[in-house]
Amino acid sequence: MPGPARRAFTVEADGGSRGNPGPAGYGAVVRDADGAVLAEDAAYVGVASNNVAEYRGLIAGLRAARGLDPDAEVRVRMDSKLVVEQMSGRWKIKHPGMRELAAEAREVFPPGRVSYEWIPREKNKHADRLANEAMDAGRRGEQWSAETSRAELDAGTGGAGTRAGAGARAGDGVRGEGGVRGEGGVRTEETGKSAAPAVGWGTDLGAPTTFLLLRHGETALTPQKRFSGTGGSDPELSAAGRGQAAAAAGLLAARGTVQAVVSSPLRRCRETAEAAAGRLGLDIRVEDGLREADFGAWEGLTFAEVRERHPEDLAAWLRSTKSAPSGGGESFAEVSRRVAVARDRLLARYARRTVLLVTHVTPIKTLVRLALGAPPESLYRMELSPAGVSEVAYYADGHASVRLLNDTSHLR
Repeated sequence: MPGPARRAFTVEADGGSRGNPGPAGYGAVVRDADGAVLAEDAAYVGVASNNVAEYRGLIAGLRAARGLDPDAEVRVRMDSKLVVEQMSGRWKIKHPGMRELAAEAREVFPPGRVSYEWIPREKNKHADRLANEAMDAGRRGEQWSAETSRAELDAGTGGAGTRAGAGARAGDGVRGEGGVRGEGGVRTEETGKSAAPAVGWGTDLGAPTTFLLLRHGETALTPQKRFSGTGGSDPELSAAGRGQAAAAAGLLAARGTVQAVVSSPLRRCRETAEAAAGRLGLDIRVEDGLREADFGAWEGLTFAEVRERHPEDLAAWLRSTKSAPSGGGESFAEVSRRVAVARDRLLARYARRTVLLVTHVTPIKTLVRLALGAPPESLYRMELSPAGVSEVAYYADGHASVRLLNDTSHLR
């Protein structure tokens, strides 16, 4: 017998930029089969292009729908011809930055469960109003709030806009991807202009969200300089590593500013995080996106051993962040996309708070690179010590500031 019919949702999404690129925001609405509003989401995304904001609205809407029912069928309705045609597969996506956003959108639901429909702008008023509310909030140095939103009323949706549960937000009562920032440096296919945040200091936007980035302590593999990623043996901290973790915990406790602790799922990070959380009196939240790269067939090998066994693959890996290690490993470009999604999720969850992220070399370098707007090859020009501390602050206008890199003073 056939199983029960899937729920059907409609996602309406939009994004805008006042300057293209300029201050940008998105809006997204999820409706049920009868047109009732189940969830809304909106966020200011800093300085970006129209295309980037539209894609961010699409991603937020899909994630909101998945939060309601991961098995649902989804029809997306947007007034962006570009996004609809690209996501439908009828137009090629030429620029790598746009391809990354499209790939992020496709990962939310399995293939075949999402369809796309272009609609004229006047039929997308609700999402458009949400995007404008988000941009207005960003101009004031604030985040969009569902409680104060008038988008549904201003859109004049009538009975079809009746909200299922007043003030409903994306997901289970939690705003979906508010505060999301793009990776930076994305160029739009329509204008060719950079969507990176504007250079220079703006008005005071209040307390930033601060990430303290702590690399885990040593394992038995660390002094031997062996590749140790997600696909390896998941080693524990060595005696030296436990001492480093304790020293870092003392430094963080003395600072007295950490309000939450988040860790990679790998054992060496969780053990390092436990030392800090114990001193701080905090629980640990595990974030899978903070795991180390998967080094494939190179796991457990030294650099010299990889050069001997896989010379061509190693040379390609050193030339390009898009090249993956031998045996199905993960490229730095793939890690960058994963880390950017985790960063956005954590920024939305911990807005204006100071959070300790216990993670690995590649994720920390990636977060620093993205904050600086530096090219991918900058990953090869940073060095991070075991239990070294770095710091990045993220502001409401989309700017980020690198405050510290690889501090090891607590280990001396």
